[in-house]
Amino acid sequence: MDPSTSPFLFLFYSCFLLTSAGNIRKSLGNSWKEPYGTTFPGKPAGRFSDGRILTDYLAKFLGVKSPLAYTWMKLGGKKLRNGMNFAYGGSGVFNTLGDLLPNVTTQIDFFEKLMNDSLYTKRDLQSSVVLVCLAGNDYAAYVLKDGSMEGLQRFIPQVVNQLTLDLKRIKALGATKVAVTSLEPLGCLPRMTQMSAFQCNTTQNLAVGYHNYLLKQAVDKLNNKTRTSTFFILDLYSSFTSVLEQNGDSQGILKFETPLKPCCIAKSSGYWCGSLDEKGAKMYTVCSDPKSAFFWDASHPTEAGWHAVYTNLKSSLEQNLKVY
Repeated sequence: MDPSTSPFLFLFYSCFLLTSAGNIRKSLGNSWKEPYGTTFPGKPAGRFSDGRILTDYLAKFLGVKSPLAYTWMKLGGKKLRNGMNFAYGGSGVFNTLGDLLPNVTTQIDFFEKLMNDSLYTKRDLQSSVVLVCLAGNDYAAYVLKDGSMEGLQRFIPQVVNQLTLDLKRIKALGATKVAVTSLEPLGCLPRMTQMSAFQCNTTQNLAVGYHNYLLKQAVDKLNNKTRTSTFFILDLYSSFTSVLEQNGDSQGILKFETPLKPCCIAKSSGYWCGSLDEKGAKMYTVCSDPKSAFFWDASHPTEAGWHAVYTNLKSSLEQNLKVY
């Protein structure tokens, strides 16, 4: 495929927060149910938000349209020129829901097969940006299996080590520019703070800090070993923290009155945003203006929230992707 004058954008990983726009099966994700997608595109479309997410803004930054989901590839046509989204919401470097969701190794397998079939070439990948993101699903799966905090400290290096192997493989396929996201402050997600009057969980954020420390070491080592600047970190932790502390974006345009309180809230335990009871009644409430909220649901930002994060990240993108 001709790389044309614009870069491709390829998305991998457990991008539950960032890029889950279409690959996850409708039976597995509330993102295909109302009220998701009410701001954009006006109906549920697989995004875990009311509208656009970070990858939509990243694609616009690169001058391409948001990449097509891998599962919709056969309907792609010219859309394949924008790249492809291999990310599955809820997945991880390891299996998180048994075999229901392809882990990153399988996602890279999908891409490698497309290259072997000449749908994409090494030249395409060399003129592209690859986004690799980890949303913490491996850690969530670990905790659900009754994992202890002590065990988590031993598990974190395993996750980062597997991630490093994944990055090496992507580079070996021909990637020359790979953005890797740090973990956002998971202890500040509404699902973690709703029982504590929406106060961030310091213990969880310390674990996130350990992950991000090891990730930076790994990325620096990869770049030093290859004597390139192929890999760079998109610092979601600092971006989220900055927006939440400022109660808005860095330009002062957006303001979030209660930044840790989500717009879409379940009416009672056992339900979540998008849930219906046995009679079809909505078991959630939605705020009157999603732009006033940073979080859309218990885990994911609103379109306005993502725009604020993107604004915070833009200088890093300009510095690391200036060749584009």
